[in-house]
Amino acid sequence: MRPLRSAVHYFKNTDLYLLFIALCCSAYSLVLVNSATASSASHDRSMIVQGGAVVIGVIAFIIMSLVDLESIKRYWRVLLLLNVVMQLSMFVLGSSRSGNQSWIEIGPITIQPGEIGKILFIITFAAHLMQVYEEINRWQTLIQLGIHAMLPFGAIVVAQHDAGVAMGYLLIAITMIFAAGISYKWIFGGAVLGLAAVPIAFQFLSGYRLARILVLLDPSIDNLYGDKDYYYQTAQSKIAIGAGQFSGSGYMQGLQTQYGKVPVNESDFIYTVAGEEFGFIGAMLVIILLALLVLRLFYVSYRAGSTFSALMTVGIAGMFMFQSFQNILMCLGMFPVVGVTLPLFSYGGTSVVTMYIALGVAAGVRMREKPSWLQK
Repeated sequence: MRPLRSAVHYFKNTDLYLLFIALCCSAYSLVLVNSATASSASHDRSMIVQGGAVVIGVIAFIIMSLVDLESIKRYWRVLLLLNVVMQLSMFVLGSSRSGNQSWIEIGPITIQPGEIGKILFIITFAAHLMQVYEEINRWQTLIQLGIHAMLPFGAIVVAQHDAGVAMGYLLIAITMIFAAGISYKWIFGGAVLGLAAVPIAFQFLSGYRLARILVLLDPSIDNLYGDKDYYYQTAQSKIAIGAGQFSGSGYMQGLQTQYGKVPVNESDFIYTVAGEEFGFIGAMLVIILLALLVLRLFYVSYRAGSTFSALMTVGIAGMFMFQSFQNILMCLGMFPVVGVTLPLFSYGGTSVVTMYIALGVAAGVRMREKPSWLQK
């Protein structure tokens, strides 16, 4: 009876809303991946991998919700070093795909350390922010935090050439610093500095990275970059979503989807499958589910029992929010193609399991919440 009582106690105290919304996303994902890979020779494997990732993810969710990360926050420097070393290890261990050296291949299994590293980064950055919380608006503090954020960012860019994943780290850091109470003068100054740095950043871009940005502004210049059609994915994605109109072409009836016109539409461009086959309704359902998840995460952060837990949950919310924005805007042709997955929807074991781990961390915060305004 004790295991039964423990299970009942767990499900009474954990955040079942987070788990329920995540499972709804995963169920919808399996429907979309099934359609996207229907005509592929790897269809069965794709469904097994995606379904298995959800099962492993739920187990990871439960395990992480039981771990009190407050006990390891003092070791944040060690975890930061571990994260940087893990990203730099791609120099030796990484395999290349589409110009990015971001995966470790172990037989049929592929692991993306850049995705796993996001969890470590959120934990370490939250611990660092908590340590300097009272001095957040000192320029010395902001330089320290900037260095902290740039270490894994730089490691990913240098070792993996994956600007999309690396950008996610900076967006997470910005979300957490904002939540920590940074002054608006620093926000304004940072925005001005960021805009001023854009022309300089363009000087360091070359080849396909520059092409993917410029063709969004003027698709007609695509032929200036050789034989490779950098606008093809974006163009086909927009055609697929537009073809769906309001109610869609019907499940497994989308021409762009079923004839493989949109490359990697089971992964980076999974949103096009929802848009084409389920139309505006299906595309909006994706956005609604992700919005509910992000709002719930911010709610958990608001009720967190410590500054560290609150900042950590804000970081997880920022990860889901900005990664969703990046992917959906990419599919709509409003953001460069950077190979960022749609959280919980895109095919990919590492991505799915990582997102469930992050949600498990947030669920653990919810279980231990002790908001001061409720204490007697």
